[in-house]
Amino acid sequence: MKSYRQELWFEIPQRRAFVNITPQVETCVRESGVREGLCLVNAMHITASVFINDDERGLHADYEEWLEELAPHEPISRYRHNRTGEDNGDAHLKRQVMGREVVVAITAGRLDFGPWEQIFYGEFDGRRRKRVLVKIIGE
Repeated sequence: MKSYRQELWFEIPQRRAFVNITPQVETCVRESGVREGLCLVNAMHITASVFINDDERGLHADYEEWLEELAPHEPISRYRHNRTGEDNGDAHLKRQVMGREVVVAITAGRLDFGPWEQIFYGEFDGRRRKRVLVKIIGE
């Protein structure tokens, strides 16, 4: 069995963003040499997410509005977490909703997606470097 590990690094200049990372993950799959296996992609920070969905601008705007309704950034005093001197209590909750990781099957050396599926990095407290782990195992 083969095993491959790669870190993808991001520094998003704004507080929140969704970034399609499918091309970077596809590169990792090619580099791994795995033809049949599994690909784990997970955010290594508790205020960021990795998820699968459609790469459609309207959907991303809907996510932004929906998440802000669920866990508004302001007033920051609403979150007990922010009593530590931080202002990212909302980002922790948004990450919890959007998820930490995805696992995608690899078939014939390619990510085995359903229609329209893409992998996204979701940033909820940007302006600093964060990483995503790509771990691939298989034959």
